[in-house]
Amino acid sequence: MRTAPASVRRVGSLSFRWRPRVVVLCGVLALVLAAFAILLLGSGTLSFSAGEVLAVLSGQGDNAKAERVLLRIRLPRLLTAILVGGALGMAGSIFQSISRNALGSPDVIGFTTGAATGAIVQIMLLDAGPFETSVAAVLSGVLTAVAVFLLARKGRSTGGYRLVLVGIGVGATLSGVNTILLVSGDLDQAASAQLWLAGSLNTRTWSHVVPAAIGFAVVLPIAILHARRLNLLEMGDDAARQLGVDAERTRLVMIMAAVGLTSIATAAAGPIAFVALAAPQLARRLSASPDVPVVSGAMMGMVLLLAADLASQHLPINIHMPIGLTTGLLGGFYLLWLLVRSRSI
Repeated sequence: MRTAPASVRRVGSLSFRWRPRVVVLCGVLALVLAAFAILLLGSGTLSFSAGEVLAVLSGQGDNAKAERVLLRIRLPRLLTAILVGGALGMAGSIFQSISRNALGSPDVIGFTTGAATGAIVQIMLLDAGPFETSVAAVLSGVLTAVAVFLLARKGRSTGGYRLVLVGIGVGATLSGVNTILLVSGDLDQAASAQLWLAGSLNTRTWSHVVPAAIGFAVVLPIAILHARRLNLLEMGDDAARQLGVDAERTRLVMIMAAVGLTSIATAAAGPIAFVALAAPQLARRLSASPDVPVVSGAMMGMVLLLAADLASQHLPINIHMPIGLTTGLLGGFYLLWLLVRSRSI
């Protein structure tokens, strides 16, 4: 892949490097995201035109029914989707960079499964509500990541294929635990857990949006500030250390940031496959940038999740599938294509 050129800008004593093609890509993604958002807000049992949607969002609408539907039901659902897609896209970028593997996404290497384990324990054993389930998903996702990180550690390094393989093994074990919990519990609780495991944006409220927004806002600056160090790590630990980068500390911080993003997304909408796998790769291909696509990967994740949501609502067979099943189906085809095309996996 041909690398896009970079430009350097100076502001006083400060200088920063940027790639025009990446900026253009982010601008295009922002426009596509806005178009998808208007389509999603306007589509449903009650349809609204783009003008009506924009009028309500700008506070100039005079349709009380449209205001109730858009502001209380569809807008929280849309914002949850945007936050979840952005979190997964950014997490996938970090994991793929650290593992140096195209399959290094949280749903492939077990972190999403680990987050699901905590939620299932809350639902099946403690009959907990949505808040307790979300907290348990975040905590179990973090604990799973710590376990994978420690098991994958060899000498002074953690990463590469070892991290992917250990993650797959831990994920397979936790998947078995999840199945045991589902078949050994109450039928109604098992049905509730299965609905959660399908991954859904339905019935999302502002109580889902606010925690996801806070978590995303906290982790985002950490990921952006460490992105340059992550770029240097891709040259190898020895080269990064010679350039003054604490390789293992940077890797640990970024893994925790990615795990936090994954757990936030899983807590808000349940397990969502495919997005963290595909978004960074698509962003990198379109931008032709060798840098870790932290921001562009996040925006691509937002666009992909909204596109999948639109597809799930407008299937020709008139079946409204949960978003997690839709992304999983699309992700299966994408993974097969990736394995067939790639020579490095």
